[in-house]
Amino acid sequence: KIASINGPIPNEAKIIDGTGKWLMPGLIDMHVHVPTDGGPFGPKLPTQGATVFFDLQDFMTLHNSNGVTALFDLGSRPEHFGQRNEIAKGQVIGSRMALAAMIDGGKGQGRRANTAEEGRQAVRSAKAEGYEFIKLYSDLNIETFKAIVDEASKQGLKSIGHIPDSFQGHLQEAFVPNFGMVAHAEELTKHTENYTLEDAQRFAKLLKANGTWLCPTLTTIEWIASQVRSLDQLKALPSLQYMHPLSQSKWLTANRYNKMSDSATIVKFENYVKFNNLLVKECKSLGVPIVAGTDASTSGVVFGFAMHDELELLVKAGLSNEEALNAATKQSATWLGIESIVGTVETGKKADLILLEANPLENIKNTKKIAGVFVNGHWLDKSKIKADLADLSKRNTAAKGDWDWKKTISGK
Repeated sequence: KIASINGPIPNEAKIIDGTGKWLMPGLIDMHVHVPTDGGPFGPKLPTQGATVFFDLQDFMTLHNSNGVTALFDLGSRPEHFGQRNEIAKGQVIGSRMALAAMIDGGKGQGRRANTAEEGRQAVRSAKAEGYEFIKLYSDLNIETFKAIVDEASKQGLKSIGHIPDSFQGHLQEAFVPNFGMVAHAEELTKHTENYTLEDAQRFAKLLKANGTWLCPTLTTIEWIASQVRSLDQLKALPSLQYMHPLSQSKWLTANRYNKMSDSATIVKFENYVKFNNLLVKECKSLGVPIVAGTDASTSGVVFGFAMHDELELLVKAGLSNEEALNAATKQSATWLGIESIVGTVETGKKADLILLEANPLENIKNTKKIAGVFVNGHWLDKSKIKADLADLSKRNTAAKGDWDWKKTISGK
């Protein structure tokens, strides 16, 4: 914890020279998909945190190295509780994790609910299992979506998610009381045909009137637009070396966005990028609360590193440097309900902190100039961060031949 600010220094204290440096709260990524051995690799028990394919410490190294000290997982599985327990016990040095249970309709992802009662039961089950938030997904019908949001509120759980395709043509109906946050700007962008300022203003007004927050995930659409054009930018991405070699293989050899490449799709995603920026600007103008999230696990969106890209894109879209930093710290902590613990540098709060070489209020890119990170009671200085990343890159490079996406999934 932060014991005091400018108070007397205990005799036993280790002194870190911060002369000429800048201290800020740790970053909170409000949209992450933490990898596990679940999904195509089979389910695991809640007590099982250690993984076979994805090493949790390697994953957390990406966040530690970038000052991301808290994560919001938006598709949580039972094994995420095991991962979180490993961190709490000190077996893994890593970020705090908030967990959201995903509910979808049709034959979609996560828990499935196709009636209002099924939706309510899914919420009650998720709460009983320990999930703290509810994630709504794209294939829910209107009745079920509304019931899930309502039941989540009754159960004391906030809801975040997509705006299901069933709301196409009547977007305003999705803005029911207690719909807490839209998980991507493009969930609104897909409801405009001409990408006009008027539509951006209309969408921002819907958010504002309903008290619904926005997590734009601008970096995700930037990367999708890039990969629809070609894989050149992805292949040249410096941080790609730190992703697990199985993920690298998937991104480069089975890239679903590049497979969609045609002139119409290229134009579509270019328009999405422009409109998302317009929407963020209008949301700022109306005072719609904005948080910073990356949707990390999307190809091109590298865990930890992408958070700095998101901050730059938020500033490019119209937020001030201070507003962007607030979106990634205090604002996010407030929505998660952990503002009494993290999000600002104050006495009594957890020492989730970043020491920077330069002032991020002057240039948002300075969040990358990290001198050290405090994460969950551990101090990682610049040399430790550099060594951890170098080791991870070396091991990933050596293991590339063992991890072919198509062979791993097919089992051949």
